[in-house]
Amino acid sequence: MAELSTSRRLSPRWAPLVERAYEIAGLASDVVAPSLDVVVRVWLAQSLFTSGMVQTMDWSATVFRYAAEPPIPGIPPGLLATVGTGFALICPLLLIGGLATRAAAVLPLLWLVFLQITEMPLDTQLYEMLLLGLLVVRGAGPLSIDHVLAPHLPGSAIPFAASLSRIGPALTRYAQPAYLLLARLTIGGLLLRATGPWFGPGLTTSLIAVLVTVASVAFAAGLGTRVAALALLLAVPILPAATMGMDSRVLLTLLLAGFVLRGGGALALDRLVDARLRRLFPSLGSHADAHQRWLDGAPRVEIVGAGFGGIAAARALKHAWAQVTIVDRRDYHLFQPLLYQVATASLSPAEIATPIRSLVRGQANCRVLMARVGGIDLERREVLAGDRRIPFDCLLLATGARPSYFGKDAWEAHAPGLKKIDDATAIRGRILSAFERAEASDDPEERRRLLTFVLVGGGPTGVELAGAIAELARHGMRAEFRTVEPASARVVLVQSAARLLPAMPKALSAAARRSLEALGVEVLTGAKVETIDDQGARVGDMRIEAATVLWAAGVMASPAGKWLGAARDNSGRVVVGPDHAVPGLTGVYALGDTAACPGEDGKPLPGLAAIAKQQGQYVAQRIRAEIERRPLPGPFRYRDWGSMATIGRKAAVADLWGARLSGTVA
Repeated sequence: MAELSTSRRLSPRWAPLVERAYEIAGLASDVVAPSLDVVVRVWLAQSLFTSGMVQTMDWSATVFRYAAEPPIPGIPPGLLATVGTGFALICPLLLIGGLATRAAAVLPLLWLVFLQITEMPLDTQLYEMLLLGLLVVRGAGPLSIDHVLAPHLPGSAIPFAASLSRIGPALTRYAQPAYLLLARLTIGGLLLRATGPWFGPGLTTSLIAVLVTVASVAFAAGLGTRVAALALLLAVPILPAATMGMDSRVLLTLLLAGFVLRGGGALALDRLVDARLRRLFPSLGSHADAHQRWLDGAPRVEIVGAGFGGIAAARALKHAWAQVTIVDRRDYHLFQPLLYQVATASLSPAEIATPIRSLVRGQANCRVLMARVGGIDLERREVLAGDRRIPFDCLLLATGARPSYFGKDAWEAHAPGLKKIDDATAIRGRILSAFERAEASDDPEERRRLLTFVLVGGGPTGVELAGAIAELARHGMRAEFRTVEPASARVVLVQSAARLLPAMPKALSAAARRSLEALGVEVLTGAKVETIDDQGARVGDMRIEAATVLWAAGVMASPAGKWLGAARDNSGRVVVGPDHAVPGLTGVYALGDTAACPGEDGKPLPGLAAIAKQQGQYVAQRIRAEIERRPLPGPFRYRDWGSMATIGRKAAVADLWGARLSGTVA
């Protein structure tokens, strides 16, 4: 792939490290920070609620306390005590759920400000004020009722709903940067004061004090905010006890953790550092136009197929100097392991289909084309997609697989497979229609045939589908019919091998069989299907009359191998080496169900989603290494994190990191 190598516009040597740091920061902000928001709300809520409960336990003392404090003109102490205690009990409940969070936070915030001004100022109250203020300007976060209700608020019947819906975003946009600056300066100043007793007693404590001082100054200035906040966070437990109580330490820890996860905000020196880094490392893509100029003349990497392998490869090339194109006949990425739940009406198709564009939305070097690929012109190095010809320098084929009927293609009309959403919705229609037709039938024999379901194949798909149909009949449709009893449905699982789930340990295969039989599924192992027609199937010498026969017995690869004229195995998969390159073709790779790649034991790896994802990441790393003239990774090695199969609602079998689980726990 020498034509991909170039000395132009290569990222600096440290680019992968910087890119990984940015990715970790983004992951922390998007994934971990929402959970921290919940912790902050719960901690503040329990503190407020405890205060409210204490006030209710001795009401006369509470009224006396409100009377002794500086009065609010025109409000009697008794009424003030009632209102204050009420808010102390109601606001915590709102904070925990994240409902009307800003209003629930602003009331105790104003009260703490009042106490801080009129009584003795306390650091603990100050930290609480900072946390409450963050809730006011930032909101409750994604894990809250507010986040769920926000899109529906403008069109609701609540008075002034449209105006209220604009307040939150305005606070976040305009007030949050200034508030974060204020919080950094306040926290930095308090920490500088707290380290005072450390100076002088000894060299070790003085050195720690100097480090904390430097970190505090950097944190206040917003220079390396995440790193400085992390250093201060680690120092909180060892701060002098005389300067900080336990409550203050907890509140300070929550504040610093927020800055570690989210950074210092817009009014921080980090913003200047970020701009400089993005100029030094163009792969970070500071602006779309600048990023596109950086990509001028970059190698063209075409990915055919937006399955697990194709998406993993595209995302792993996010920072590469490459023009990446994903071509797929559909505009969504399908989570195939849950297709059986769509087929049994447990999930809707939208819940397992994600738009491809949303998966690469933040990836400036990637575009998505919806087209059906019909061939590859290797001489001109072009992908043939309808009337289009898409040129490539590097090609990744991740085109997946389709059901294989082992030469009995006529069976497909009577026993559909499960590989696409269209398959799942068609099977769902068959299953539900069978129950409806049985309800309307007056013939007992016809009812039995309609309520008989035969599944061919005892792999994960067959096992999960059989369990889901049995659960649907025995629990999902309970008391919904008047003429027939859905629980009387007969579900038969046929497996030609000696046991179910042959890829799993024998103990788990046996557990899966027991779980299925507990649901009423008839399991036939070592049984071969002889014929399938519109009336049922013949298994060995036994005829099973069934209105619904479903196929989960095998798959075959897409025609990608034919497009390339490459060597293929019996399932049509392209034979590739440990680097996933197609032998004899420069810059052409195959992965996932399209490839027959040898594992450590020399046997081809199975077509699992986890394997396809790791293959996609590996091929992307190899392509980027070639583009940037870096050492190539070694041969692909699959890291097996385990596998599992779900059997109904309350049972599964799992082989995870060497631990073998079955039943409800699995």
